[in-house]
Amino acid sequence: MTRIALAACLVLALPAAAHDGVRGDLGPAVRERLVALRAAHEVPALAGLVAIDGQVAGVAAVGSRRLGAPEGVTVDDLWHLGSCTKAMTATLIGRLVEREVLRWDTTLGAVYPDVEMDPAWRSVTVEQLLCHRAGAPSGLERDGLWGRLFTDTTTALPALRRTVVEHVTAVPPAPAPGTGFLYSNPGYTLAGAVAEQVTGRPYEDLLREEVFAPLGMTRAGFGAPPGDASPRGHRRDWRGVTVMEPDAFASDNPPTIAPAGTVHAPLEDWARFALAHLRGARGEDGLLLRAGTFKALHAPRGDERYALGWGAVERDWAGGRVLTHSGSNTMWFATVVVAPDAGVVALVVTNAGDPAAASACTEGVKALVALGR
Repeated sequence: MTRIALAACLVLALPAAAHDGVRGDLGPAVRERLVALRAAHEVPALAGLVAIDGQVAGVAAVGSRRLGAPEGVTVDDLWHLGSCTKAMTATLIGRLVEREVLRWDTTLGAVYPDVEMDPAWRSVTVEQLLCHRAGAPSGLERDGLWGRLFTDTTTALPALRRTVVEHVTAVPPAPAPGTGFLYSNPGYTLAGAVAEQVTGRPYEDLLREEVFAPLGMTRAGFGAPPGDASPRGHRRDWRGVTVMEPDAFASDNPPTIAPAGTVHAPLEDWARFALAHLRGARGEDGLLLRAGTFKALHAPRGDERYALGWGAVERDWAGGRVLTHSGSNTMWFATVVVAPDAGVVALVVTNAGDPAAASACTEGVKALVALGR
């Protein structure tokens, strides 16, 4: 049986009883906590999932798909995951490393011998890109590139990502590679571009084939959740709250930076990914990767305790070590906690991206981990 065929046989175990707002034995308890947090932080909607020892124990969703509209969210809705995508990109790279298409120490100079880059970039490694220690910038505003990425709707995405490679590497990295941490969406865009360059395949196709398909993540995709029956992101500023209807650019960051954070998914699809990492963090080989590759992904580099696509920290409330990440495109917010010592995974998402949304998700994962312990 192939890996993909085997994945189709794996089902997240949930009790049969379900309705739009709650599912699973712990669903009512999850819902109770989300109701309180939504009221406290005044977010349009809040959804969460808790899994214990490899099985989903409860999922709930409360609130509105659009602020001021009657449609309520459901446990099957799609949510924008923002920078929680980074762990998926790092996992994709891990798959290519296992097949010897790449190495962690593969350099940009080796992948792009024809690009005229500052000499300091030639020795930058894939691993340094994934742990934010490559010296890649925090943004792409120089020479107006960020604005052009928002307006270019005709150039193929791999070509645009090569443009980002050329743009970023034209000036010296700062800080010097390997000497310091600087969180960088462009760095992850470069990592995705490297995967495209060595495989000849678009990043989106690679992620679908190498990560989504083996895990049975059949509804995961890219950009703001599409369709009329999906939650909408909400932007809050001094003028008030704006409901963001799906649009290729206005409702998300440019598709060019997908490797850094544009995946959307229902909670149970996302849980499949998080549970794969839970098992890997407990030393198990999995459908995606061998235990040794998971160990490489989860090991922190530097004092910032950032691994490859994951924060790797100790948290008393989670019973020890934790893999975690949050993501936001300023219109959505998502947080994941994988607590391997406790055997718990918690996911919380909301369709807003302001500080209140961040607080709701942070407090939400803590509450759900407490339910699972």
